[in-house]
Amino acid sequence: MNKRRKLIAGALAVGASGLLPAMAQSRKEGKVIISHHVFFWLKNPESQADLEKLIAGVKSLAKIEVVKDLTVGVPAKTEKREVVDNGFAVSELMFFDTIEEEAIYQAHPIHKKFVEECGPLMAKVVVYDAQAI
Repeated sequence: MNKRRKLIAGALAVGASGLLPAMAQSRKEGKVIISHHVFFWLKNPESQADLEKLIAGVKSLAKIEVVKDLTVGVPAKTEKREVVDNGFAVSELMFFDTIEEEAIYQAHPIHKKFVEECGPLMAKVVVYDAQAI
């Protein structure tokens, strides 16, 4: 494994280790824990400027107070397999303690601004919301 991959793997492990205790605490407090995973495809996938604008827009969503954690990603260069869809440009994974918080997020002015400013860049958006069990 090269140095860059080791650094990325280490950073992911540290990030996950910080999130897991917080999620465990939320569960102990009886919170629902909603994951909101969104995948974005760009209308102009060759445009670096569009990609950068979308990433910046997604990162701005972390300012919304009900967002417990936000991870922004691009397709990983993992092994090509039939079950892997890496055709998207950017993904976001965020967590909320309750369904009500997810609804607050949807109506929040920062989220609405993101949709207004970045929506025209998008060819397709797919959302997966899940409740922890």
